[in-house]
Amino acid sequence: MKTVVEMEFGGRTLSLETGRLAKLANGAVMVRLGDTMVLSVAVASAAPREGIDFLPMQVEYREKYAAAGKMPGGFFKREARPSEKEILSARLIDRPIRPMFTKGWTYETQVICTVYSFDQENDADVLAAVGASAALMISGMPFAGPISNVRVGHVDGQFVINPTYQQLAESELDIIVSGTDDSIVMVEGECDEISEEMFIEALEFGHKHVKMLNDLQRKLYSKLDIKKLEMPAKKEFSDIDEFIRKHSSERMSLNAREATSKEGRKERYKILKDEIALLVADNFPPTTHADLEIDKIVQQVLHDVESDSMREMVLADGRRLDGRKTDEIRPIECEIEQLPRAHGSALFTRGETQSLTSMTLGTKGDRQMIDGLLPKSDKRFMLHYNFPQFSTGETGRLGATSRREIGHGNLAERGLKAMLPNEDEFPYTIRIVSDILESNGSSSMATVCAGSLAMMSGGVPLRKPVAGIAMGLIFESEKRVAILSDILGDEDHLGDMDFKVVGTRDGITACQMDIKIQGISLEVMKRALHQARDGRFHILDKMNEVVQKPADDLSPFAPRLTRIQIPVECIGMVIGSGGETIRGIVAASGAEINIEEDGTVVIAATSEDSSNMAVEMIKALTAMPEVGKTYNGRVVQIREGLGAIVEILPKKSGLLHISQIDHHRVENVEDMLAVGDRVEVKLLEIQDGGKLRLSRKALIPMPEGMTERPDDRPRGGSGFSGGGDRGGSRNGGGDRGGDRGRGPGGGGDRGRGPGGGGGNRGPGGGGERRDDNRGNR
Repeated sequence: MKTVVEMEFGGRTLSLETGRLAKLANGAVMVRLGDTMVLSVAVASAAPREGIDFLPMQVEYREKYAAAGKMPGGFFKREARPSEKEILSARLIDRPIRPMFTKGWTYETQVICTVYSFDQENDADVLAAVGASAALMISGMPFAGPISNVRVGHVDGQFVINPTYQQLAESELDIIVSGTDDSIVMVEGECDEISEEMFIEALEFGHKHVKMLNDLQRKLYSKLDIKKLEMPAKKEFSDIDEFIRKHSSERMSLNAREATSKEGRKERYKILKDEIALLVADNFPPTTHADLEIDKIVQQVLHDVESDSMREMVLADGRRLDGRKTDEIRPIECEIEQLPRAHGSALFTRGETQSLTSMTLGTKGDRQMIDGLLPKSDKRFMLHYNFPQFSTGETGRLGATSRREIGHGNLAERGLKAMLPNEDEFPYTIRIVSDILESNGSSSMATVCAGSLAMMSGGVPLRKPVAGIAMGLIFESEKRVAILSDILGDEDHLGDMDFKVVGTRDGITACQMDIKIQGISLEVMKRALHQARDGRFHILDKMNEVVQKPADDLSPFAPRLTRIQIPVECIGMVIGSGGETIRGIVAASGAEINIEEDGTVVIAATSEDSSNMAVEMIKALTAMPEVGKTYNGRVVQIREGLGAIVEILPKKSGLLHISQIDHHRVENVEDMLAVGDRVEVKLLEIQDGGKLRLSRKALIPMPEGMTERPDDRPRGGSGFSGGGDRGGSRNGGGDRGGDRGRGPGGGGDRGRGPGGGGGNRGPGGGGERRDDNRGNR
């Protein structure tokens, strides 16, 4: 039976519906806000998975192109593997719901969220998380929900809940807050250098709305008759458990205090595990553990003993596994310019965590194209994080980028992005690659520090240096709690929180918090944020010892970008038919060229000569002729009796009239010029229709004793046709027949008589003639 609940949320109607779609799943809820609709489905296997002690849950988030009225790209025209955005959204759903399951639930569990309608305003990822929680609640699984995700923005001085994309574009923060009624479970987002106090205000604002969505989920749950699923039967081995604890607790506490290195703790743990396994085998009859792998039960109990030992040492003594105090940062080493051919590089080492990071600069054509439910866009800044198995001293398969690598890289990218120069100031595409060479906690934050150093050493004008730190938590009660700065891998594994904070000296630029308990209070988060600020300042001081400001020059191997502006109407001319012209420029100059719609041309070249050649070729193509300017033209055509056609600019030619070739009379053009000759000419006039009138004579000194002819107009035409550019060859055309002479022999200005150049409509010759050796023929 269809059941719907709804409420006003952020000025819009949000509804949850179940009972109509996917009825064979354990739980299915359609969430709608505006015209964005997401179906969240939860399913559990029929039987538990044997031999495991973790939650086997898979969370998927998928966007259907049809939801936005779009066709998928590619040859097959259908949705393929999940995009980076879909993977990140799936993680935003997975991380808050995972700690809400009862320990010991080993049924295969799937949560699948599918976007079926998207209105270009309301993001679907937060709705998918609400739907996932609601679907799990009505599924009967042991889920201690509800939990809800909300997005918090800050526009025009006011916090905004679930802002639209238009509002997000103007917001100075974008934070996802997930929580129960009592506490916050997960936080993730990016900010524009906001203070810790403003960050806490954003969390309080978000948590208030989380409670509203939780109430709506409970309202849906109350309308249904839910049958709870049974927990898998748990085998009790209390006697073996007690035996292991008795013989290992003291040794484990000693190991925690004495083994300060990761490898030392690992070696001692292995020795202890082997000894305990032998003791168990010797002290318990085979029937007691015939159906049990000794190593497995020993591993499970020793893990708990190790966790208890570490936690008690921190809470009671304020001493950590490597001997540090709770707020102490590991030793830091920063080195730059480690890779000579990279455009920027840095090696950042903090304790046993190390990131070797390179920076590459590219052009607009190197940007990553993003195609999803939103209109197509591109990214000018990319950060890729790689975590090979050897970084932890282990072996493993080398394959596709893992979801963890994508998530860690995205966090570091968001933290650095806020400090990038604007595109007008620095039009490069920037790619950062962080390879983790050693890992013992906080590798994503090492990536932030190394990325900042690499960009500054490579000449990227960052607004400010950026650093990151990972905070941990040991929580027993509100009164017995320890916050740890710069956590180790074991402290992350055995502790209750991993809270990463990225920022500058002036504020937070990104954050990510995951917890393993069912929420923490805002007061604990406030303490963690202020302790993180102190740690961040310490790290920035260490980075500042190596590089204080961005390098003045780029790497000699980085492309040099030159920007020029051409008229919009000339874009087609530069590109040419089928791109022929621009390909020719690229081939000749070796530069890379991008032309934008507004006529901006960006030229990328690794040498100044290459860049200059491309600039000159483009300027020559798009230059407009200027009257009075001298050009080094090329003769492209001879027109006997008239002159020569000279190309002064690419695809721009003009007439060099025979009378403008030399001060002396030229009888035959080919005596002076030939096709292909280079000739210096001056542009005398741009006539109606864009015709160009050129002169060579104007650039040649006049011979001594010669006087300038007073009339520089073209001579009459040839034959009986009269007027034109030159006097005719029959019946004695005047020396400079006019434009419209009609009599045989041509005339002066409109002369009609059969003789020399006629005067103004005179019948015989009336125009001014010169009786020198260039008279009638």
